[in-house]
Amino acid sequence: MYTKLKVKSRVRVNPRLLGSNIKKSVKESIREDFEGMLDPEKGLFVALIDVKDIGDGVIIPGDGAVYYDTTFNIIAYNPLVQEVVEGTITEIAEFGAFARVGPIEGLIHKSQVMDDYISYSNTGTLTGKETNQVLKVNDKIRARVIAANLKNLQTAKVGLTMRQEGLGAESWFKKKKGKKK
Repeated sequence: MYTKLKVKSRVRVNPRLLGSNIKKSVKESIREDFEGMLDPEKGLFVALIDVKDIGDGVIIPGDGAVYYDTTFNIIAYNPLVQEVVEGTITEIAEFGAFARVGPIEGLIHKSQVMDDYISYSNTGTLTGKETNQVLKVNDKIRARVIAANLKNLQTAKVGLTMRQEGLGAESWFKKKKGKKK
């Protein structure tokens, strides 16, 4: 889920950014320091929206930077368990598929792809034995988050399932609509 967060933080403005417009320098510093940062409780900081307030600058002896107490709004992504998400398959492996959902990748274990026996092909597809439904790279999908662990970027994990009504690859739904006519 994407959320808009109001953040109060002391922002370090690198000496190379000093000398130009302070608001512009603070914005660039926030983008460099916060965008792509993972907070275990708030999620992955995706994009700065705006800077609301910049306090007086503080100089720390021995550091050429200036520190500003700043209030700003930022967009964060934090997948919630049971949330339905849409994404794109980025990789197929023998054990399942990876899907890009928002700014992160989630794993759909082969046991969570569909209610069918699945076979893996060296061409990079997962195929249902009875349904003949195929999952391949670049397929648009709808899935449900069943596990999320975002403690740090190196070990961040999101587990997804497509084994519920209304979930799966877009192409599967198009085939179902065609059969009803």
